[in-house]
Amino acid sequence: MSLRDATIDRERRDLVSHEVMDESRLIRFVAGPDGQVVPDLGRKLPGRGLWVEASRTSIETAVKKNGFTRAAKTKLTAPADLADVVERLLFRRCLDQLGLARREGVLISGFEKSAANLRAGKVAWVIEAADGSADGRGKILALARHQTAKICGAFTVDDLSLALGLENAIHAVLLAGGRADRWTMEVERLAGFRPLRPAHWDLPRDEDGSAGATPSGAS
Repeated sequence: MSLRDATIDRERRDLVSHEVMDESRLIRFVAGPDGQVVPDLGRKLPGRGLWVEASRTSIETAVKKNGFTRAAKTKLTAPADLADVVERLLFRRCLDQLGLARREGVLISGFEKSAANLRAGKVAWVIEAADGSADGRGKILALARHQTAKICGAFTVDDLSLALGLENAIHAVLLAGGRADRWTMEVERLAGFRPLRPAHWDLPRDEDGSAGATPSGAS
């Protein structure tokens, strides 16, 4: 059973806001043997779970206000950079999932193949390198604008190339299906720590009000 399947219809209380929400929106922590707060992103570690919304602000608040100690009713120590630790772990999990998706044949890379799958309506996620060519990216995003595919630009060319075992990985699409569903949960948690769409991608609005005119030229 996948992590996403295991969290369907299960809710927990965020120890910061005290709001009850779906587990997919939360990060689980446990107390380590030395009383240190340990992130448990896979939700497999033993011990009582301490749940915090998957956002930098929520985790920083939990650390600053001793929220873990109050929730556990015992003294716990949380590192000041706990939010950074969680972000790095989520970042790595997302890239690892993309590597698995490529090996399974459900992640397609390259401009032409990505564009073709977008036109066919098969794509759940468009994954564009944050530092790739604006020209090629604009053409891919213009295609995605007419589809239901979501957009991710949280990774650099180097990040994607290493994760996918490719040279100069810039354009990729994740096909709809179970792997895409699992990746959605991971990357949406990552969105609480870094924007999935970099600010420098913002383009002038078209006459119809949609963001980003289609650039000319090829990538």
